[in-house]
Amino acid sequence: MAQKCVHKGCGKLFSNTEEPCTYHQGPPVFHEGQKGWKCCKPRVLTFDEFMTIPPCTTGTHSTVDDTPAPDPPPSNEDVEAKIKAQKEKQENLPPAVSRAPIAQQAPRPTPSPAPPEAEEEDDDPSLPVPAGTTCKRKACGKAYAAGQSREGEECVHHPGQPLFHEGSKGWTCCKRRVLEFDEFLKLPGCTTKSRHLFLGAKKQKQDGVNMEAEEEEVIKEVRNDFYQTATTVIASLYLKNIDKARSRVEFTGKQAVELDLHTSDGKSYETSMTTFGSIEPGKSSFKIMGTKLELTLAKADGSGWPVLRAEDPHTGEIIQAGRAGRV
Repeated sequence: MAQKCVHKGCGKLFSNTEEPCTYHQGPPVFHEGQKGWKCCKPRVLTFDEFMTIPPCTTGTHSTVDDTPAPDPPPSNEDVEAKIKAQKEKQENLPPAVSRAPIAQQAPRPTPSPAPPEAEEEDDDPSLPVPAGTTCKRKACGKAYAAGQSREGEECVHHPGQPLFHEGSKGWTCCKRRVLEFDEFLKLPGCTTKSRHLFLGAKKQKQDGVNMEAEEEEVIKEVRNDFYQTATTVIASLYLKNIDKARSRVEFTGKQAVELDLHTSDGKSYETSMTTFGSIEPGKSSFKIMGTKLELTLAKADGSGWPVLRAEDPHTGEIIQAGRAGRV
């Protein structure tokens, strides 16, 4: 009888106890906006990126969760000692950085409002579903068995996005909140649909080219956030599946960044960004990732930026200076 492996990052059905299994042997780590696993080094900012971090340990499948317990929270003495050390470090910083208060040095970027939830798609009934395919909807996890009837299916899932705030964890589509990551993964879905989403809609192609790409959906704005050091501003623009071959990013002036982005699922985003402060185009760079575009903007004068773009509203405060510490 097939059983489900409980190792973090695996979750596969197995019947052979000697079958190789790749998983994370350490607990998840969430610290100052960064997300990762204690057993390996990658750290990311979004939940979708966190869920795609490749497993780092090889073993065999198991039905017993042997993940080590997370470290106990620091004592009041440890917290006070850390705060004291931060204050002493702040006093020794150069004037350009030390003007920002300690409370504002914490890496807490202020993201712009999240875009509205995209309308959910459904499976094309004409497409065959390979055995073992898992439902794509969040928190469902049902796998398709070869030859099973699709009549009477019920897909219980979360249509919203993960929400992590001040230690609590939940989903934007329902009210329940928990403290532990394992409890978050077990939160039952709040919405039921009559069919699972194993494959999605059929993509029409002609001469090997996706026809949907000919009429791209124009995105007017994307969610963004940033943090900064004394010399650089690191900005994230969240747009999934950016096509590197068809997209263009250029640093064209002291305060100008030109973006022409196209995704593999038929979307485009084009803008001329005027940055708040002056940058050095030759020293600036970018990186296209699975869920975002990351800009590394080299400051020309070392001053603090209260906002990313010149036209963004702001209060005059320096939101953040200094990279988040590694955990």
